[in-house]
Amino acid sequence: MRSFSKRSQDALTCVSPLIISVLEEALQTSPVDFMVIEGVRTEERQRQLYNQGRLTPGKVVTWTMDSAHLVNPKTGYGHAVDLLPEPYDWKDKGQFKKMAEAVIKAAQRQGVGLRWGGDWDSDGIIWEKGESDSPHFELKE
Repeated sequence: MRSFSKRSQDALTCVSPLIISVLEEALQTSPVDFMVIEGVRTEERQRQLYNQGRLTPGKVVTWTMDSAHLVNPKTGYGHAVDLLPEPYDWKDKGQFKKMAEAVIKAAQRQGVGLRWGGDWDSDGIIWEKGESDSPHFELKE
């Protein structure tokens, strides 16, 4: 039985219990292992990411300051996580696809509405519009 590393567990602090439950199931059913690289962000961290590629060097990595990674004031939890499948290669879309399939299936089994950054409109056609946030999963509002 797989379990999350301490780093992943720490990243899940203050993340919605719905997401945590989905990820725990997905970890057991996924053909690839994965880790949680980011859960809840502070406003300062979100601003840092937003400024990247705009005011500071680097490529643009987010397009909003109103991120699901921030604590939702209505629930008290973050509603998003970023995951990275093994082997840890940002360019291996095949591994992201396998991981995402396991996460989405676990969410469906649990009745949790979850959106993947590789298929923002959740129509099952991945990367159709150039979606490039393959690590990202968030609760559907």
